[in-house]
Amino acid sequence: MNPQDLIGPSSVLGNPAPFWFITIFKVVGFTLHMIPMNIWYAGMLLVAVLGTFGKGNSRELAHRLSRSMPVIVAIGINLGIVPLLFTQVGYYQFYYPAGILIGWWWFSVIILLLFAYYGVYVYSMNIRRGRDSALAKCGAWVSSIAFLLIGFLFANNFSLMVNINNWIKIFNRTNAGGAALGIGLNLSDPSLLPRWLMMFGLAIMTTAVYISVDASFFHRKETTRTYEAWAGKFSFALFTIGLVWFALMGSWYIFGAINRYVIEQLHKTPIMYSVFIITALSPIIVWVALFFQREIVIKRTTLFAAAFQTVVLTLNAISRQWVQNTEIFQFKDLTKDAVNIQWSPLILFLVLFVVGLLIVGWMLLKVASAEKQLEKG
Repeated sequence: MNPQDLIGPSSVLGNPAPFWFITIFKVVGFTLHMIPMNIWYAGMLLVAVLGTFGKGNSRELAHRLSRSMPVIVAIGINLGIVPLLFTQVGYYQFYYPAGILIGWWWFSVIILLLFAYYGVYVYSMNIRRGRDSALAKCGAWVSSIAFLLIGFLFANNFSLMVNINNWIKIFNRTNAGGAALGIGLNLSDPSLLPRWLMMFGLAIMTTAVYISVDASFFHRKETTRTYEAWAGKFSFALFTIGLVWFALMGSWYIFGAINRYVIEQLHKTPIMYSVFIITALSPIIVWVALFFQREIVIKRTTLFAAAFQTVVLTLNAISRQWVQNTEIFQFKDLTKDAVNIQWSPLILFLVLFVVGLLIVGWMLLKVASAEKQLEKG
C-alpha cells in the first residue's frame, strides 16, 4: 500500500488561516507551554525524590517546589491548548490518523493528567499544613510517574504522526475486521526513546533555572540565607546533569535515530543547519551564567539565565518544527492546501491571546507577591 493513501484528505473548506500563521503560533504556543511544562515534568520527580529521601536544604527545596506547582501546572495545561489547537488545524491530515491508531492510549492521557493533578495538590496542601506524611509522598510519586507517562504518550503520538510508513504496520497488528482498535503504540520507531528522553533533559535544565529564580526572588527569610547559597550550587549541579543528558540524548536522536531524509535536507538548508548548531550550543550560555552564581545567587545573573533559557526553548521549538515539517512534506506539501481565511475568529483569537498572556502575567505577579508576604511572615 502506498503510504500516501493513508493520509487524510484536505478539507473542502480550506484552512482558516495561512499555513505560515498556523506554524508560527504553533511554535510560539509550544515555547510558552514548555516553560511550565518542563518545570512539572522534571520538577515533580525531583519533589518526589527529595521529599522522600532528602534532608535539610534538599527537603526544603522539595517543599518550595511543591507549593508553587499547582499554579505552574494550571498555567502549563492552559498554554498547552495553543500548540495542540494549531496542530489540529494545520496538521489534521496526519494528527488524526496517528491518534486513531493509538486512540485508547491517547485517551488515557486525560486519566493520567487527573492523577497527576491530584497528586500535586495532595503533596502541596499537606506541606502547606505542615504534614510531611506518607500520603503526601505517595501523591508526589503518583504525580511524577503520571507526568512521565504522559510525556511518553505525547512522544508516541507526535513521532507516529510523521512516521507514515509505520501506520500500516500498526494497523495490521491492531485491527479487528478492518477496524482500528486504537491500542497501538509507536514502539518500533527508533526516534521515540531519544526524542522522549531528550525532552526530559531539557526539562531538567529548565527546572534548575527555576530553582535559581525561586531562591533569588521568592526566598526572603533572613534566618535561612544558607538555603540560597545551597540553592545556587544545587541549581548549577542540576543544570549540568540536564545539559549532559540533553547532549547525549540529542546526539542519539540526530546521529542514530532521526530520519535520514531530514539530515539530507538539513545539509541542503544552510540557515537551518546554522540554527541546529546554535540550538545545540545555546544551553552552554545558561550553564556559564549559573556557574558564576554558585556561591551566591545574584538577581541580574538569574534574570539573564532565565531569559536565555527561554531562548534555548524557543530554538528547540523552531528546530523541532522544522524537522516535523520536513518529515511531513516528503509525503505532502501542506502549504499548497486551499486557504479560506476566517477573519472574525482569527482577530478574536489574537485579541484573546494577548489578553490571556497579560492576565497570566498579572496572576504570576500576584502569586509572587503573596509568596514574599508568606516568607516575611
